[in-house]
Formats: sequence, C-alpha cells, structure tokens
Amino acid sequence: MSLSPRDPLVVGRVVGDVVDPFTRLISLKVTYGQRQVSNGMDLRSSQVLNKPTVEIGGDDLRNFYTLVMVDPDVPSPSNPYLRGYLHWLVTDIPATTGTAFGNELVYYENPCPTSGIHRVALVLFRQLGRQTVYAPQWRQRFNTREFAENYNLGLPVAAIYFNCQRENGCGGRRTS
Repeated sequence: MSLSPRDPLVVGRVVGDVVDPFTRLISLKVTYGQRQVSNGMDLRSSQVLNKPTVEIGGDDLRNFYTLVMVDPDVPSPSNPYLRGYLHWLVTDIPATTGTAFGNELVYYENPCPTSGIHRVALVLFRQLGRQTVYAPQWRQRFNTREFAENYNLGLPVAAIYFNCQRENGCGGRRTS
C-alpha cells in the first residue's frame, strides 16, 4: 500500500531525508531482544547494542532482498553534515526468512548518538538476483538513494525507523 501523508515514515521525514516515496510490498519485522520496533519508537543506545532480529515476509524463496540500516542525523540532527551513516548492510536475504540467512557485507555497528535524538532507518530493497550487491568503501555519508540506483534496486519495498539517543540524553520531562 502506498504511504499516506500521515504515515510515520513521512511524518518522521525518513521519506525525504533517506528514501523517496514508495509502496510497501512486503512485511518487515525488527526486534531488539524482546522489543519489537515500531515506527518512531524511542530506544536508548544500551537497547541497541546487539544487532536486531529481522524477519521479512514474501512468498517466494527465489526472491532476494538487501537490508540497509542508516542514520541520517550524524553527527547531530541540527547539523547532519555526515548524513547517511551506514550501521549495517545485509544482502541476499531470501524471502520469508531473515538477516540470519543473508550475507552480512557491513557488520552491525550499534547506534550511539553523541548529541540529540537520531532517527535510525532500516530499509529493505528487492534485489534483481543473488550476489548483485557489494559493500561500500566507507560508512560515512552513505547515500541510500545512490546505493539503490547503483545496484538497480529500485524503490524500497519496506522500511521502519526508530529514534535513538545516548543513555543520559535529554528528552521527556524532568522530575523535581
């Protein structure tokens, strides 16, 4: 289904800052420990130390997917001059499985913002075939759109994001 203007990915500016508008074509479930990620939820650095469990839907094991995990707010949301920090890249994920069955090209690096609240987006693309995507040379200034274009991945088929801040980051109400 096409994303509405009220979709959290649009409201949270993931669509715009990270990807172009797209239509969800497949399910994407991301879980850190026992916590299933929902769009816009808040997680602290300590909650995302280890890579999440990622499950994707679909109905044909012959279809393969690439998962990109990127932070568009590096080093800070007010000055994201390193926009697009690549935290994780997994390719060749068969439909109906998860990242455990894919090829981890860029190892998971947990988000650990030093200032502000960062959006961390997990974006899923359908590949044209197996072993058609390669690792970038660096994590900084990773451009999800250019990456997708370089490997003929087209628009995303699913995405989800969460907000992350350091352990003692401000946010919420202070109690006296």
